[in-house]
Amino acid sequence: MTDEHQTLALLLFSGFVAVTLAITTWVSRNRRGSAEEFYAGGRLFSPMENGFAIAGDYMSAASFLGVTGLIALFGYDGLLYVVGFLVAWLVVLFLVAELVRNCGRFTLADVVAARMRERPVRIAAGTSSVTVSVLYLVAQMVGAGSLVALLLGGTSEAARDWTVIGVGALMVIYVSLGGMRATTWIQIVKAVLLLGGTIALTVLVLMRFHGDLDRLLLTAAERSGHGQAFLAPGLKYGGDWTARFDFISLGLALVLGTAGLPHILSRFYTVPTACAARRSVVWAVGLIGGFYLMTIVLGFGAAAVVGPDAVRGSNAAGNTAVPLLALDLGGGAGSTGGTVLFAIVAAVAFATILAVVAGITLASSASVAHDLYASLRRRRGKPRSEVAVARVAAVGVGVVAIALGLLARDLNVAFLVGLAFAVAASANLPVLLYSLFWSRFTTHGAVWAVYGGLVPALVLVVLSPVVSGSPDSLFPSVDFQYFPLQNPGLVSIPLGFLAGWLGTVTSAEVPDEARHAETEVRSLTGAGAA
Repeated sequence: MTDEHQTLALLLFSGFVAVTLAITTWVSRNRRGSAEEFYAGGRLFSPMENGFAIAGDYMSAASFLGVTGLIALFGYDGLLYVVGFLVAWLVVLFLVAELVRNCGRFTLADVVAARMRERPVRIAAGTSSVTVSVLYLVAQMVGAGSLVALLLGGTSEAARDWTVIGVGALMVIYVSLGGMRATTWIQIVKAVLLLGGTIALTVLVLMRFHGDLDRLLLTAAERSGHGQAFLAPGLKYGGDWTARFDFISLGLALVLGTAGLPHILSRFYTVPTACAARRSVVWAVGLIGGFYLMTIVLGFGAAAVVGPDAVRGSNAAGNTAVPLLALDLGGGAGSTGGTVLFAIVAAVAFATILAVVAGITLASSASVAHDLYASLRRRRGKPRSEVAVARVAAVGVGVVAIALGLLARDLNVAFLVGLAFAVAASANLPVLLYSLFWSRFTTHGAVWAVYGGLVPALVLVVLSPVVSGSPDSLFPSVDFQYFPLQNPGLVSIPLGFLAGWLGTVTSAEVPDEARHAETEVRSLTGAGAA
């Protein structure tokens, strides 16, 4: 890229970072320092504000960079991510939002522990939440590295590495200083910027083809090298039965995983009532739905305008399709319009990454402090406050995410998020639904549900083509691939539900019907909710 691209984009990056750091500093001076303030922002946000924040949390680098790249490379099959990410919110809206808000305080474990023995349940749920959060963080780190590598010419591995480290450092600052209040406002600002940038690019793509969607799709198919197969199912997931099962597995993970994501569940605690939580989700569904409809246009637009070969040449996983599309729509390399539009889109994408990693880091540090530390700490002596532990945990989570982000830098970010969704759907969703709706569910069953989904999901990922056995894997030089699917959801999600049922029916523990009835009344009415 030219010096003008680099200078302008870096100035816009710096401007966003300066604004977000100013927000964090302002919030840190006005906070009360309580756990409710740090974890939930004092529960003072309106449904509209929280809806924008949820949208900002959910519309990640996987959506803006990864999904559009997959559509540009694989056409119709890339749409699976769009459908899965959006349909998942129906599960959240009708099964989770209000009930979680009424039953918990800060984390997923609060909902389960309301009717179980706290210590084993909190340790299990906290471990699962941290694992999901770290996997999700890795995808954002990879997106940041790909973006800055494109900005700096695509050849500097050191630049990508330092970008990942820089993003990790910023997310630790945001969380440890500002907590939920600063994170929420950063996500609101980012959601507005991302939606504005996406609308502008969508309009420019449609103008390029004079509003003719048929012409857009036919041009994309022609340039793809696959002809009409580009617009039909099967280009990525239809080659053989393994690919078809991978398609089903990924679809299950995307649709069911959202309801188990810790950073999404924690957003329901930032509003004052369960009704406000539901209205937040309605706002979020509208914003997210509009965004994903536009990513379809951008994905096929990148295939038609830039071409899959150019996209793949810049980044093999397709993560740079949108910035390249912006460059071409603005007039091409060296033009003023191309320089400005590329820089704006790159800055918006970078803002997206920073905001999302802040939300995920906060959720994972809350799980460490509120669930793991509170359950494992020794009773002797004066314990440290949860908020202090959460700030230290943010540093630890950041270090782990940076290390894994450096390792997985050549994988598609949407694909990486698919793995996080699979783990969330396997470990978190079964225990959440059983706790809310099954009166016989026991502590033993809850622990089995979490580990019965979490352990198989992680083991199957390690034994899959993602880690070894293929040129595109993390370790291409070795081969311990024994599981053929790239996404474990098809196997690990049923195992999570089965383990929860089996742990309950084989347990000698007598279900506490009274506590279940109390939880049911609280979840449906909000009586006694925090």
